[in-house]
Amino acid sequence: MSGDPYDPERFRSLGHSFVDLLADHLAATANRDGPVLRWQEPAAKLQSLPPLDGTADPEAPLALLQRLLAESNRLHHPRFVGHQVDPPLPLAALLELTGALLNNGMAVYEMGPLQTAMEQRAVDWMCRHLGFPAGAAGVLTSGGSIGNLTALLAARQKLPGDAWRNGLSQGAVLVGEQAHYCIDRAARILGCGEQGVVRVPADDQFRMRAEALPAALWQAEQRGRKVIAVVASACSTATGSFDPLPAIADFCRDRGLWLHVDGAHGASYCLSPKHRHLLAGIERADSVVWDAHKLLLMPALVTGVLFRDGRESYAPFAQEAGYLFAQDPRPHDRGLRTLECTKRALGAMLYTSLRAVGEAPLVAFLDHSMALGAAFADLLQGAPDFELACRPQANIVCFRHRPEGGGDLDAHQRALRQRLLQDGRFYVVQAALPQGVFLRTTLINPRTNVADLQDLLAVIRELAAG
Repeated sequence: MSGDPYDPERFRSLGHSFVDLLADHLAATANRDGPVLRWQEPAAKLQSLPPLDGTADPEAPLALLQRLLAESNRLHHPRFVGHQVDPPLPLAALLELTGALLNNGMAVYEMGPLQTAMEQRAVDWMCRHLGFPAGAAGVLTSGGSIGNLTALLAARQKLPGDAWRNGLSQGAVLVGEQAHYCIDRAARILGCGEQGVVRVPADDQFRMRAEALPAALWQAEQRGRKVIAVVASACSTATGSFDPLPAIADFCRDRGLWLHVDGAHGASYCLSPKHRHLLAGIERADSVVWDAHKLLLMPALVTGVLFRDGRESYAPFAQEAGYLFAQDPRPHDRGLRTLECTKRALGAMLYTSLRAVGEAPLVAFLDHSMALGAAFADLLQGAPDFELACRPQANIVCFRHRPEGGGDLDAHQRALRQRLLQDGRFYVVQAALPQGVFLRTTLINPRTNVADLQDLLAVIRELAAG
């Protein structure tokens, strides 16, 4: 791009062209035109992209955008039913553009004054819907992995004295068998080591068995471990199962343990009067993680780390940085609550989208996703050549194809998944469960319907036969 790269008229012209291409992309995906993914092996993809040689190509931006649209995974396509990543609101993309141009980091208030206020309003909204009391607080951060680590750092700070200052080699957290792997990562970062996660058995619906918590606590103590928290899933990543929060909260209350709820995926259902019951007890958690880029239709990554007692939100990163922060905690300086020293203005995007769209379309989408999961389960239960892992509790459905003659079912699912990837008409993923390998769908597109899911089963049968 030769000439002045800050020329506003060139930016205007290029921006109009970009938006036209993006709008065409939205129209095509809404019409189910073309595949979800045009598969190419990684080495071939890299070979197809010229290396950077330092020269300028004025045509590169539009040409590369066209390639990106053609060769990327198309999440706005109703037949994207794979990972837990939503098709973002187009408005949010424009807000991302604004944030990228302004580039106001938010560690301190003066670097993003209105953005800070917008984030505060967004966090207050999340805390209110969780049922947290006045005085709850939190921060928006870049993803559930950072969010869960932040919450467990706060739990660690609750240990008496200075037991945590030199790491936590004898610490542990109790988690369900289906907890996300980032919890194990967080425990290792905390210094708990390989034995820092104690798994609590699950029931046949992949939910933590709350009655097994005393035995898990005893097991940890027998190892010489100090349990700092219980982590419940609402819902789990693999199967969409909701742990029994009231019983887990009772256990934590009686033992004086921190309760953290990983609600990255399922916390959004607190907006729905029909499905709020799945989260009963979440208001008793000490901390909750809630991803807006899963079921609130935001681009990745926008994660709320929310504390029932807002004072705990300062605990994870309590340290001296007098060149940047005032001596006393200031709620308007977001950098006091997050690992990120340069923090993106995530709240501006979430707040503006909520103001523009309102809650009603989100509730309708959440209810649609839940109904679609139930309808897909009905289809699978009515098909003798398919098997459900469990009746879905959310919009995540795990199932497998059972060919005539049996054989190695795990190898069959892996082969089917690869054929689906290369075929491109649908995008699904897979999950390893105690019963074996299953295909896994997340029904996260507002335009996906039952006809799409009927066609998915037909395509699987076609590929299995071929």
